[in-house]
Amino acid sequence: MTNDKLFMNQDLTQQWLTEIQTLKEQMAGLQSDRNTAWESAQKWRQLYNIEAEQRRTDAQLSQQAIASLKAELHKLQGLEMETLAAGTPVTAIHQEIEQLKSVEELQAKLIAVIKERDRLLQALKTEQDNHAQTRNSLTTALGDAIDSLTQERAKAEKESQ
Repeated sequence: MTNDKLFMNQDLTQQWLTEIQTLKEQMAGLQSDRNTAWESAQKWRQLYNIEAEQRRTDAQLSQQAIASLKAELHKLQGLEMETLAAGTPVTAIHQEIEQLKSVEELQAKLIAVIKERDRLLQALKTEQDNHAQTRNSLTTALGDAIDSLTQERAKAEKESQ
């Protein structure tokens, strides 16, 4: 009977060792999956940050271009930057309006201002659309990566059972 107990203990010990080895392999696989997912998430974060930085740079360049164009427009229209600095913007506008001699000049000035406003509004809308598209693309890509990781985990879990 002692031999039977010895064989049963050896069988039980072997089963436990096999189970432990299987669990170690599953754990190593899951850790590998986790590391792969982490690396993927890091890459997506980096791409998002690069895109965000590019958008910030583009926005800054656009603001500089707008400021430059406004300065040039003021110069061309006879409104010097010193006039704006010397008085309040409302005062400078009143001074510019007083320089206009006829209704036709006022209409021409109004048309120019409306055109500039429309152009700036269109540029702003384009930038907003581009930003929304980038945000949606990155969100979709991140969602796809998460879905892929979830599927891989589910697959690994099924294989381990």
